[in-house]
Amino acid sequence: MAAATASKSARGAKTSIPQLAWRSPRPAPIVLVSGPEEVCAERAIAGVRDYLKAEDPALEITDIRADDYVAGTLLAVSAPSLFGEPRLVRVSGVEKCSDAFLTEALSYLEHPQEGATVVLRHTSATVRGKKLLDAIRAGTGGGVEVPCPAIKKDADRQAFAADEFTSVGRRIAPKALQALVSAFSGDLAELAAACQQLLNDVEGDITEAVVNRYYGGRVELNAFVVADDAISGNYGSALVNLRHALASGADPVPIVAAFAMKLRTMAKVAGAGRENSRAVASRLGMQDWQVDRARRDLQAGWTQSTLGLAIQATARADAEVKGASRDPIFALERMVSVIANRRPFGE
Repeated sequence: MAAATASKSARGAKTSIPQLAWRSPRPAPIVLVSGPEEVCAERAIAGVRDYLKAEDPALEITDIRADDYVAGTLLAVSAPSLFGEPRLVRVSGVEKCSDAFLTEALSYLEHPQEGATVVLRHTSATVRGKKLLDAIRAGTGGGVEVPCPAIKKDADRQAFAADEFTSVGRRIAPKALQALVSAFSGDLAELAAACQQLLNDVEGDITEAVVNRYYGGRVELNAFVVADDAISGNYGSALVNLRHALASGADPVPIVAAFAMKLRTMAKVAGAGRENSRAVASRLGMQDWQVDRARRDLQAGWTQSTLGLAIQATARADAEVKGASRDPIFALERMVSVIANRRPFGE
């Protein structure tokens, strides 16, 4: 945990407030979670919540959006309740904040409510709210900052994955770590989910054999690449990547499983309405990033009808690659065609 004076924030601005590691955040009157890496930001915000709930299970939690803000909300939800329970106010979309929110947040910094922790999430995607961030970083309000810079380099991704295991006292063999990071080099959220799956499912040390058993080297990567292409409507690329995956030794079963997992998530999120991601994730037992990813996938021309068609095609392929057909490769290609083209096979 770093607590530097006059250090640099995720966007390079000078700051005189403590800079905390996203794996070990702590509450303060104002907690600024900055930077684009959503996986780390979600962990940091959850860490603050868990810290406060451990201190007092009666913690009141409120979520508000800075870009769809109703005047007076911040002061109302942070004010002491009748019985004086601690309050956690999580504010998303600060990089798109309204003028009303900006004005009230700046005023709030001058007189933070006792017993309240206000977490401000700013993705650093825009300079909107810079005046608020500058005030926080100057020390107004007694805040702390949790920088979440982008994790793009292979070395950083490997360090991230290694920390997933060492932070809970588990060991992963170097070759196993390398295989795992290689298998999920395209998406940090999927890498994090894979680490958590191994932690939950496997006892003892994580070996290369364990990683290969679960993810087959790069097989799982190939499966998700094929699924992403098909779901986005890119039939040609999906078919090329499918054939490449199969030529590389991929098993048809986990390929279908990757499609099924993504489509199930899309179906759940599609029926959840327009609630904010955190509320939907909480109700469906998901992570925020899973909801956001599903919503992005659904924007690629999906309807209730075509989603149902895709799920039926995947269920048929699942049965066929598990023995119901003599030609599992054709079953896969037909599934990819139906999903990518959004119509029954052959039409």
